[in-house]
Amino acid sequence: MNDNKDKQIMLGNKAVARGLYEAGVCFISSYPGTPSTEVTEEAAKYDEIYCEWAPNEKVAMESAFGASLAGRRSFCAQKHVGLNVAADPLYTMSYTGVNAGMVIVVADDAGMHSSQNEQDSRHHAIASKVPMIEPSDSEEALEYTKLAYEISEKFDTPVLLKMCTRVAHSQSLVTVGERQVPDFPYEKDIAKYVMMPGNAKKRHPIVEERTKKLIEYAENCPLNRVEMGGTEIGIITCSTSYQYVKEVFGDSVSVLKLGMTNPLPEKLIKDFAAKVDKLFVVEELDPIIENHVKALGLTVTGKELLPVCDEFSQNLIAKAFGKDTADSFALSDNIPMRPPVMCAGCPHRGLFYTLKKNNCTVLGDIGCYTLGAVPPLGAIEMTLCMGASIGAVHGFNKVRGKESEGKTVAVIGDSTFMHSGMTGLANVAYNQSNSTIIIVDNSITGMTGHQQNPTTGYNIKGDPAGKIDLEALCKAMGFERVRVVDPYNLKQCDEVLKEELAVEAPSVIISRRPCALLKYVKHNPPLTVNHDKCVGCKSCMKIGCPAISMKNGKANIDNTLCVGCNVCSQLCPVGAFEGMVTGKEA
Repeated sequence: MNDNKDKQIMLGNKAVARGLYEAGVCFISSYPGTPSTEVTEEAAKYDEIYCEWAPNEKVAMESAFGASLAGRRSFCAQKHVGLNVAADPLYTMSYTGVNAGMVIVVADDAGMHSSQNEQDSRHHAIASKVPMIEPSDSEEALEYTKLAYEISEKFDTPVLLKMCTRVAHSQSLVTVGERQVPDFPYEKDIAKYVMMPGNAKKRHPIVEERTKKLIEYAENCPLNRVEMGGTEIGIITCSTSYQYVKEVFGDSVSVLKLGMTNPLPEKLIKDFAAKVDKLFVVEELDPIIENHVKALGLTVTGKELLPVCDEFSQNLIAKAFGKDTADSFALSDNIPMRPPVMCAGCPHRGLFYTLKKNNCTVLGDIGCYTLGAVPPLGAIEMTLCMGASIGAVHGFNKVRGKESEGKTVAVIGDSTFMHSGMTGLANVAYNQSNSTIIIVDNSITGMTGHQQNPTTGYNIKGDPAGKIDLEALCKAMGFERVRVVDPYNLKQCDEVLKEELAVEAPSVIISRRPCALLKYVKHNPPLTVNHDKCVGCKSCMKIGCPAISMKNGKANIDNTLCVGCNVCSQLCPVGAFEGMVTGKEA
């Protein structure tokens, strides 16, 4: 890293990583989740900071707490649904407090660009009684990160730093500084850190008193600021909504920008309201600031004007306020939608084709293989949360019995299995449901950008690390039937699937083939189509490979996309695909 430059253009997430470096953070443990992933990836580039990918967010947060307890500033990051997983330690850490500062990034995904819901993480801050701060650009991301550690240590609390997709993935100018590393001695304190009921009961009043002090801090802290302009309209806002408000209104309105969104100030809001004719709140998702303002006895307009769903935009806000300039923020041309598809050569494609061919009921999980739900495969029928596929197939088969056991499977990725699939698998083994679980092992955490996990044998820096053997693990958990298949081999997949569904016993199938996008994966030459043989039956289109298209009634292959996986050639009844053919399937 070049520390000589005072100013740099940085992604919001990279700016947070820089803030961690300058704040003297020594330990980072995270689980990748868009839009939070780059924070830890960028921080790992600083050799002075120990960084790791943990199996899941709960483990990451507990590890970061241990580092804080030991007296070094620590950090963990996750996306909004990841904080659900880590909520257990978070809520109790509010009671114990910290030793050295501890900051937790939670990145919300309004608009659900890569998520199964768009929950508002401010609810976690309120419920856990932990302070939350929200930057609105990269400069604030860096500065707020450093300030978060000061707040953490001053008020003896973990601090939530809330990012969102637009702030995390936008770029702006930041001012970089130097690194300073504080060190706090570890001192044994059973009353503070051992949360058995007798001690926890004494810690709760401390949390409530801390909240009062944090409210006082919020009244005059550098995180919250008033920008007076025209007084006909006053807008209270935060995060990326602040940027939209400024772009739409400029200085024609007055703005109270809240950088600390839990706890919220009281006197500051009342004083601001007294200076404007009409008060509005502009905030994405739930009306948390709005409800707080109403509880103060103030008249305010918020969700009557603006939606509670989806992310905001300059155009949306301009239109809501009746601004004539609304069209200036819209794109001049309508951009056609591009539906998500599995990549050419994706190892999951052959497996899902086999599942669909066998009319299986497929309970899915979180990962890029969730795309097995979309046409033309249309195989997955449920996706809930990380690890839910295994628990769900157990319950499904327990109540349906023989009606479903021979045709219902769970599908889960290798990283998701390590995250939260093992406990579900233990439940199947312990309570003996006749269930088949398929682990789609593509040797990487694919959906979030190719991060390592405990099954790959490499750490966050790509260095050799501990490697968990999935076959040995499944057998150790009580599964006598553990099979491994190559998803490029459709005949093998079909035979093994039929065998395991027919057996009245719990079983695991590991579908193993590395992600086609991994740099070290060596591909075969692209296939070609012999148009003299092709009869235009479209059998090859059943797998939805983006490298295959129909032109003039004949199949065509885009040789810039094709990786020679040979799955399509196994579907062709007339042998029109030429190249490294290993077999056919009608």
